[in-house]
Amino acid sequence: MSRTEQYERTEPASDHDWHSRSLEDVYSDLDTSAQGLDSSDARERLEREGPNEIEAEEGISPLQILIDQYKPALIWVLIVAAAVMAFVGHTIDAGVIAGVVIFITIFGFLQDYRAEQSIQALKEMSTTYALVRRGGEKTEIDAVNVVPGDVIFVESGDIVPADARLIEESNLSVDEAALTGESVGVSKEVGEVDTETSLAERENMLYKDTVVERGSGTAVVVETGPESEIGQIATALEEAEERDTPFQAEMDRLGKLIALGVIGIVSIIAITELVIGDTPPLQVFLTAVGIAVSAVPEGLPAVVTLSLALGARRMADQNALVRRLPIVEALGSVDVICTDKTGTLTEEEMTVQRIVANRETYEVTGTGYDTEGEFLQDDTPVDSDRVAEVMRCGMLCNNVDVGTRERDADDGDSDAGDAGAGERTYLGDPTEIALFVAAQKAGFDHDELDEAYPRLGEVDFTSARKRMTTVHETPDGETVAYMKGAPETVIERCDRELVDGEFVDLTDERRQELEAQNESFGEDALRVMGFAYRPDVPESQVQDPDEDLEQEMVFLGLQGMLDPPRPEVPGAIEGCLDAGINVVMITGDNAVTARAVGKEVGLRSTRVVTGPELEEISDEELREIVDDVDIFARTSPDHKTRILKTLQAKGHTVGMTGDGVNDAPAVKNADVGIAMGIRGTDVTEQASDIVLLDDNFATIRDAVKGGRRIFDNVRKFVNYLLSGNGGEVTMIFTGTLAGLGLVITPIQVLWINVVTDGIPALTMGVDPAADDVMEREPRPPDEGVITERIVTSIVGIAIFMTVCLLPLFTLNFYGELIPGYDVTGAVFGWSPGYEVGRELAQTIVFTGFVVFEIVRIQAVRFRYGLGLFSNNWLVAAVGVAITLQLLVLYTPTGQLLFDVEPLALVHWAQIGVAAVVFALLMAVFVKVQDRYFDRY
Repeated sequence: MSRTEQYERTEPASDHDWHSRSLEDVYSDLDTSAQGLDSSDARERLEREGPNEIEAEEGISPLQILIDQYKPALIWVLIVAAAVMAFVGHTIDAGVIAGVVIFITIFGFLQDYRAEQSIQALKEMSTTYALVRRGGEKTEIDAVNVVPGDVIFVESGDIVPADARLIEESNLSVDEAALTGESVGVSKEVGEVDTETSLAERENMLYKDTVVERGSGTAVVVETGPESEIGQIATALEEAEERDTPFQAEMDRLGKLIALGVIGIVSIIAITELVIGDTPPLQVFLTAVGIAVSAVPEGLPAVVTLSLALGARRMADQNALVRRLPIVEALGSVDVICTDKTGTLTEEEMTVQRIVANRETYEVTGTGYDTEGEFLQDDTPVDSDRVAEVMRCGMLCNNVDVGTRERDADDGDSDAGDAGAGERTYLGDPTEIALFVAAQKAGFDHDELDEAYPRLGEVDFTSARKRMTTVHETPDGETVAYMKGAPETVIERCDRELVDGEFVDLTDERRQELEAQNESFGEDALRVMGFAYRPDVPESQVQDPDEDLEQEMVFLGLQGMLDPPRPEVPGAIEGCLDAGINVVMITGDNAVTARAVGKEVGLRSTRVVTGPELEEISDEELREIVDDVDIFARTSPDHKTRILKTLQAKGHTVGMTGDGVNDAPAVKNADVGIAMGIRGTDVTEQASDIVLLDDNFATIRDAVKGGRRIFDNVRKFVNYLLSGNGGEVTMIFTGTLAGLGLVITPIQVLWINVVTDGIPALTMGVDPAADDVMEREPRPPDEGVITERIVTSIVGIAIFMTVCLLPLFTLNFYGELIPGYDVTGAVFGWSPGYEVGRELAQTIVFTGFVVFEIVRIQAVRFRYGLGLFSNNWLVAAVGVAITLQLLVLYTPTGQLLFDVEPLALVHWAQIGVAAVVFALLMAVFVKVQDRYFDRY
């Protein structure tokens, strides 16, 4: 039996506890050694374990995306309506409806084409090669052929091919942002860590698809492909549920209700006409078609789609790119936003904020990489000479490079002299950049300082040493060494301190004071570094310095730095809290830093729960506390998804931000998934609903406001369109039961629904936000677009329209308000005195509906505090609708197509009186509604 046949991987108590075992146990469990595998062993393991790649299902085909556009019930209502119209010979009507359906289909297809590419993007992240030890020799192989038990070698710039346990390392630092979401590189060390250690703190592990920032290392592969950390994320992403937004569900429900309503009304009228009346069957059928057309809001799907698209475009102008149109509405009901910290709440630019020098503490103003700033003591500016020595040390003992970043063609000035110019930027470790920028605030110039203090040698930083030392020649021709590193390791190598230009012995008491100062900075979440120098470098240490140089140093001071909150974030969070939206920070950073940032940005409370603590509590315990916790620190990908699902289980509508691959499952499972556009991975962007182009939390607040505005507008024009349709149905239904026949023709109804109602409804999509849009509580997720108030509006408006317009039809059809009894002549002594008939009566009703739309628009918008002239596009749309109606009435083509007669002044006077009565009825009705229903 071969070694490979004997090899059986023993599953640990935890699926991912390779970090907590001894190397001997790891070798034993994997049946390997530091010499790696034989080629034959590797081949057999590859057959058994499978390739080292992420298994992904095929994406949704374009054909399937196209088919999905026909799932909503309302689309099928329109299709059936078009078919019926074509069957009875109304080809123009059928063509208009078919055009609406085609438009909706094409628009939706284009929006959804790239919606399901997450797994494919994840698969493309696979590395192409790996350096392994096979048969005792280093061999370069395709990364998909790496197997558990292989020994791999990585160095600066490499992408780690698989999850692996470190065997050796030299100054190794890895960028794990794609996995943990934290942008600061992680220094790696050989050794063991506790089983409960969070993913972000496992310093002895390398993870697939992370990037080596500096140094080199040797490691034994423990997990590959689907079993790797990133593979587990891919599986979770694949299993994420596809869910309709509340708006999608509401529109689908509305379509079904309309379909059922049409069938019911048509059936009642048909039976009534055939059984009670003596109307010919063909006329009954045409009446039924007229009612069906009037009941179906043909323009609604197009208006909804275009309004969402317009809203999405406005949000894109505010740096929020919407990937799925229906999600725009879902923002209006978000009541919890889960956000990461780095780059979203904070600048993602480490900034020195506090300095200890000359036994004094100084504050530093300015944030990020802006070189403008002052040094303050007790809020009073001091001369930069007080901190000059520690600043000089921070710039000289530093490996930051100053470079340029290409600038887009439309960024900055467009002068010819700027052609090819780039933006000045810093290249290097974020901590060193912070020190570099702080020195510039003190007046130091990098090029001048390098020229005055040329570097002669260096003792490299390593994670074990926790310090770095450089040797320089001074302008006086002397040789000096500068050191920076962890405060404790710097202080223990110093025997003196520089105070006001004089050397002072570093006593035990003073060491304790410095340690207390360091702890105080740490409690404020500052990352602290110590600085020292040696003025008398031995000749033997100049060209080839080593650790012997780092003795008898002179302590210069401390610098404390922090990734500061974005200045606009506290106001944005306050705005969210005022709007009833709770903000929860979920970060991979440590609890102290998370708490400090949470306090600065104004989170509701600063209770912190860490990842290890989450591991210890049950789902039920988490459910009890989740509403009271605003900060989760040291979290893993599983933690984020667990927190999300717990919040959703409690009835919350959750928006989740993310940037790394680790965030993708939580982002996709969220009610609104929000990806970071600048530092986000392609995987997370593809899994998201919205991409923030500026990675800024304030943009989320603005997006929520935009979502609420859009929902208000959708609710307004749904009310507007359905109340119009309700009036048409009621008119036709009542007229038919009264024996009047068709009071308005199907083509006239279609014209109203698609054109004269549709155009103003579309411009409602750009209505301004109500003044109190961000002062309301979030909309309950089970509250649809159509509320009880809107139902009463639809019914009330339909009744009022019928009450006001049906008498006009009767008067102009018979010359009498009531057939056989001339009310106008008997009561008012006045009769029409002009030719009457069905075509004229239908024309007046047809035009009356168009005029009533102006009254209906303002009745619908009134409760949102919007005047008629608050939306210039709406004013123009009303003007266009009236103009088109006049063209229909007074042009031969319009009269022929729509079977209408030109109206005289007396007819317009009748319509005007009816409109005034309708407006008065609506004003009273709105006041009555206010007594029994909420405003919105």
